[in-house]
Amino acid sequence: MGDNFGRVVETIRRARDRADLILTTGGLGPTEDDLTKEAIAAVFDEELVLDEESLRHVEGFFARRGIPMPERNRKQALIYRCGRAIPNPNGTAPGALLEKEGKIVISLPGPPREMLPMLNDWVVPYLQGVLGEQRQILRSRILRFFGIGESALEERIRDLLPHRNPTVAPLAHTGEVHLRLTAKATSEAEAAALIAPIEAEIRARAGEFLYGTDATTLEQAAVEALAAAGRTVAVAESCTGGMLGERITNVAGSSAVFRGGVICYANDVKERLCGVPAALLAEHGAVSEPCARALAEGVRRLLQADFGVSITGIAGPGGGSPEKPVGLVYVGLATPAGSEVERHQFQGQRHDIRYRAAQVALDRIRRAAARESHPR
Repeated sequence: MGDNFGRVVETIRRARDRADLILTTGGLGPTEDDLTKEAIAAVFDEELVLDEESLRHVEGFFARRGIPMPERNRKQALIYRCGRAIPNPNGTAPGALLEKEGKIVISLPGPPREMLPMLNDWVVPYLQGVLGEQRQILRSRILRFFGIGESALEERIRDLLPHRNPTVAPLAHTGEVHLRLTAKATSEAEAAALIAPIEAEIRARAGEFLYGTDATTLEQAAVEALAAAGRTVAVAESCTGGMLGERITNVAGSSAVFRGGVICYANDVKERLCGVPAALLAEHGAVSEPCARALAEGVRRLLQADFGVSITGIAGPGGGSPEKPVGLVYVGLATPAGSEVERHQFQGQRHDIRYRAAQVALDRIRRAAARESHPR
């Protein structure tokens, strides 16, 4: 909904006429275009009143930062006379609950870092209490795959897609594919029991591409694999400009496995820091298999890591040629047993190409570390 009072009111009115539970996010801020509570109050003929506890929370938020609270922020402490506030430990905007005319209206702030904890810690338990033992739950499990396309994965599990409980839904993401398994049940245990056999069947058919479940990211899987194997990694990045190292260090505990990285954008940096011979660059160029190999081996030596990983390519939109088009990327991996390089031709915009290159590098780290943990 846009910041237009009449349109917000009309949308809330339609929701009231169609549903018993209304959930809103956003529009709880202190400015004039934050209209959610005002619109709900208008639809349900409610009065907004100042909630002293909420006001103390808003005032405390500013006091802890040593800055005066603008007068307009008092607006955030307004709740429905017949309602109550929903605590927000991560922001200034309390949520609001209204139970009226057989309807439940729950309003939460928009920023996910505020909204999600409130949803999980307050709203879900509240709704479970309201619905009682007769409630039904929906529980989803996400299976995350890398190295296989959506159509190829779907081909392997085509006969499972018509399954109704749990449902199996393919979800395409940049550089990877997810499968969402969703079960309807009366308890968490029942939902888990419904999902388990379908997940086992999917693992049997495509498990070699499965890197994680639910919220696990590829960088988290790579770091966990390195930790399990007791191995370290160093990275040399050209076209990704630090994206690979940034994603690795986003993972808590990565300091135990990540030695560091070199952003070797310029050729002389490749030479001086990673030891790539000038003659090699002159003959093959920076975007080449020999350069990627030399970078991986060089950064491994430089930072004394078990694994060295390199990325060099052409992210575009310019700089390509018929011999080396935009999207051409080489990813190198150096290990104690030797080194190898993969050539990739990615499609998409500049960010997409860089992101996909980092994805490939993370998966190579994950697989190399897994081989160390489970040698054949």
